[in-house]
Amino acid sequence: MPETVQESGTEHDEDKPAGETAAEAAADSEVIAESEADEDTVAEDADEDDEDDDGEDRSGSSSEDLLVREGDIAGDYLERLLDLVDYDGDIDLDVEAGRAVVSIDGGDDLEKLVGPRGNVLEAIQELTRLAVQQETGTRSRLMLDIAGWRADRRQELQDLGKATAERVLAGEDRVRLQPMTPFERKVVHDAVAAVDGVHSESEGEDPRRRVVVFRKP
Repeated sequence: MPETVQESGTEHDEDKPAGETAAEAAADSEVIAESEADEDTVAEDADEDDEDDDGEDRSGSSSEDLLVREGDIAGDYLERLLDLVDYDGDIDLDVEAGRAVVSIDGGDDLEKLVGPRGNVLEAIQELTRLAVQQETGTRSRLMLDIAGWRADRRQELQDLGKATAERVLAGEDRVRLQPMTPFERKVVHDAVAAVDGVHSESEGEDPRRRVVVFRKP
């Protein structure tokens, strides 16, 4: 289970990602030649984008057929990755909330493709999005989960957001959480928004961007 992300005074350097062999194998794929050119696009702060639409007009290109095609392309790419690192895993494709959703489950080694706090998973997700974009010509918002990590992390962050909001209501003026990924921040923002009397904002720059929870005036 990933570590709790509430800040506790002095900040520490992030752990170096495990599973580097898998990440390096992914980096050998044909999409890497495109990664530097697209870095600014795929790395933007997604507090609003990673779970919600980024404002880009996708009305003509986000049809069910396109999303299914995105899932198929992602599935093929991830199958090649699993073959490359010699890991077993079952790939499941779905469409949820206007985006393709791909999950890999069932393999004993899959946690190595997640890494500490999902570091490796996030990198593989971005590489998979680039692979899809190469084929479709359209920016992908595909969501990848491996070994159920993202689903478990979502529940943990929802609990953290609610507990932090309750702390603020109980008397603390504000609580700053440790740096999080865009996915993590979005889940916390949603959890805080469900509690009356508090609100949350993001501050700082990636990779040190974090959520701050305030009491409403």
